[in-house]
Amino acid sequence: MDLATLAALNAERAARRAAVLVTPLAGGPVRLVRGGDDLAGDPLGPAIGEAFRSGRSATIATEAGEMFLTASLPPPRLVLIGAVHISQALAPIAAIAGFDTVVVDPRTAFATPERFAGVTLHAEWPEDVLPGLGLDPYTALAALTHDPKIDDFALTHALERGCFYVGALGSRKTHARRLERLTASPEALSRIEAPIGLDIGAVSPAEIAVSVIASVIAALRRRPA
Repeated sequence: MDLATLAALNAERAARRAAVLVTPLAGGPVRLVRGGDDLAGDPLGPAIGEAFRSGRSATIATEAGEMFLTASLPPPRLVLIGAVHISQALAPIAAIAGFDTVVVDPRTAFATPERFAGVTLHAEWPEDVLPGLGLDPYTALAALTHDPKIDDFALTHALERGCFYVGALGSRKTHARRLERLTASPEALSRIEAPIGLDIGAVSPAEIAVSVIASVIAALRRRPA
C-alpha cells in the first residue's frame, strides 16, 4: 500500500468513517473505497457493500484475479441516557458484545462510578455532553429515564446525527405524547423504537437489557449495505 492510500485510510479511521481496502492478491494498486462512494456499476459493488454492512474482511474471486477486501469500520458505540437499573444491566452486556458504552445522566445520585464501574460516565445534561461526543451512523442511543427533560434532546440529537439505532423506554401511550413534543420530521420520528427492545416479554431490568441489545445488534447488522 502506498503512503497516500495509507494516509487516506488513517484519515477515515480518525473521523470514524467506514472504508474498505481492495487489494489484488497477485499484486497491483490498492484501492480505497469510502463509505458513501457510488458503487453502481462496480463489479465488486455487492461484495464491497457486504463488507461495509458486516464489517468482515474476505477474499473474493474476480475476473481480474483474487481480491482481498479489508473492512475498516468504526467500533460501534452505545450511548445510554439514564443511569438507571436497565443501564446497569445493559452496560456490561453491551461491552461483551463489543460496544463502547457511554452513560449520560445529570442526576448525580444515580450517575456514580460505584454503580457504573469501568463505564464512561457523564453526570451532565445530554445537551451539554452529546454534541461533543460526535454521535454518528455507528452510534446507537437508548433513552431510558422516562423524563422528557433528559430524554427528548437526546432523541432529537441522535436522529439529527444519523445514529443507526434510536430507542426510548415507555409505553405506546407515553411514546405518542413524546411524538407530540418532538420537532423532528415524521420520517425521522418513525425511526425511534418505542417501546424499546425486541419483544421477548421482558419484565426485569436485566431482561429488558437483553431485549435492547438484541434490537441494537439487529439494527447494526441488518442496516443497508
